[in-house]
Amino acid sequence: MRFGINTFLFTSPFTNESTSLFKQFKRWGFDTVELAIEDPSHIDPERIKAELDKAKLSCGSVCAAMGPGRDLRGPAKDQKTGMDYMKALLDQMVVLECPSLIGPVYSSVGRAEAVSAADYRKQWQTVVKNLKALTSYAEKRNKQICLEPLNRFETDFINTCDQGLNLIKDVGSSALKLHLDTFHMNIEEKDPAKAIRKAGKRLGHFHACGNDRGTPGKDHIDWESIASALKQVRYNEDVVIESFTPEVKVIARAAAIWRKFEPTRNEIATKGIRFLKQTLK
Repeated sequence: MRFGINTFLFTSPFTNESTSLFKQFKRWGFDTVELAIEDPSHIDPERIKAELDKAKLSCGSVCAAMGPGRDLRGPAKDQKTGMDYMKALLDQMVVLECPSLIGPVYSSVGRAEAVSAADYRKQWQTVVKNLKALTSYAEKRNKQICLEPLNRFETDFINTCDQGLNLIKDVGSSALKLHLDTFHMNIEEKDPAKAIRKAGKRLGHFHACGNDRGTPGKDHIDWESIASALKQVRYNEDVVIESFTPEVKVIARAAAIWRKFEPTRNEIATKGIRFLKQTLK
C-alpha cells in the first residue's frame, strides 16, 4: 500500500512550476502524487516525470477534472470534448509511468438533475458506449481507469458502490475499476466498509478524506472498519488524501469549500498521512 497526496490541496491549475511541491511531499512521507491535470497543455509530462524522479516520488494517479463541457452523457460536443481530454491524459500517463486515471470519468461534476427513468437509461447507454471506447484506448496503453461515485450534490448519475459496479459490469473491460472515497461514502453508503468488501478486487483506487472533506482521522468516520475492510479485500494500491482549502479558489467554489478545516493546509497533509500510516498499515 502506498500513500499519496492530490495536488488540488495546494494548487490549481497544476503546471510545470507546481513541481516545486514535490520535495515537501516527500519530506512529509508520501510515496505518490495524484496529479490533478485540468488541461493537458498545462504540463510537459517529461519534465514532470524528471522532477518526480528527482524527488523519489511516483505519479500514482492522474485525477480527471471533469468540468463543464466534459460529459460522457451530455451533448455530442461535450462527449467528444470529454473523450479527447481523457485520451490526452492517458497519453501523458504513458510518459509519466502512471497506472491509473481516476475520478468521475462519466460526467461533468455538478450536473445533478431529476431526469426520468427512461432518460437515465439513455444516458447510461451513452456512457457505456463511451467508456467502452475509452477503456479500449487505455488497454492499448496498459493503463486502467477507476470511476468514482460522487455524492448526490455533485452528480445524479453514479452515487454508490453498487451503481459503479453495475456500470463496470456493463462496460465489460478489465481496464475499468472502481474508485471509492470516504467523503462520498459517508453520505451515500449505509455501510462504507461493506461497500469496500463488495467492491473487492474491483477496487482500483481509494481516497481517504474526513467526513467534512478535511483531515482523515479528525472526524467521525469509523476508520477501524475501513482499515479492516481494506485488509479483507487485500487492497494494496494507493490511498490518497484528497482535500481542498479556500486558498485554491477554483476548486473551492466547485467543491463548496467555504472554511478552513485546519489552521494550515500543510496540517491536513501531515496529520492525515501520520494517521493513515498508523491506521491502515
